[in-house]
Amino acid sequence: MPKTRVLGIAYENVTLAEAVRDVLALAQADGTAYVVTPNPEISEACVENERLARAVAGADYVLPDGIGVIMAAKIGGTPLKERVGGFDLATALLPELERRGLRLFLLGAKPGVAEKAAENIHARFPALCITGTHDGYFRDDAQAVAAVNAAGADVVFVALGFPRQEIFMQDNREALQAHILLGLGGGLDVFAGITKRAPDLFIRMNMEWFYRLLCQPWRFMRMLKLPKYIFRAIGARFFEKKA
Repeated sequence: MPKTRVLGIAYENVTLAEAVRDVLALAQADGTAYVVTPNPEISEACVENERLARAVAGADYVLPDGIGVIMAAKIGGTPLKERVGGFDLATALLPELERRGLRLFLLGAKPGVAEKAAENIHARFPALCITGTHDGYFRDDAQAVAAVNAAGADVVFVALGFPRQEIFMQDNREALQAHILLGLGGGLDVFAGITKRAPDLFIRMNMEWFYRLLCQPWRFMRMLKLPKYIFRAIGARFFEKKA
């Protein structure tokens, strides 16, 4: 299926259900594929961080996380079906991993968080095989790679935050024996119950970013990336073509 380019990043134009289908197919195929979910902040960072840009471009599956990407796609005349965030994808994958007997590894976050996340996930999906966990406080990638490979995981949720998780997945895809690596940002904190997700009303209104800002005011400077991103989309549509 052709990808949809939005400000230099080529996204899959799929619904959440279609993304689950595609990722499950990759999870049962040969080799290791990695999934990234760039939001406007990551897209803006790619402009300045060439290493991150290469990691995003090298991903096997790229999904639009954030209403800002959906808005930019519409402004550019190449609309995307819907926002598909990393946490939404991970949550939707869990029952399918359980049903298919695929093994999961949780990598990232502070010490103890991945274990708590595994405990909470297991409570909801008791037949799901979580083969191991490892916190994100490692200096040598080989240490984490060895832990994942020893656990025999099929799918790894990689919650190292950007740009580290994207670069980690690209750098280590050849060494890792798992079939799917999914970048999850701070998702393990949510699974562990440390960070609360926005109420459904905010999510349905595409205002999850606003809820995060209310709960974490320190995010304000990061949120300024969104209007910059939208202005870049407007410029790309109406000015660059005329130049």
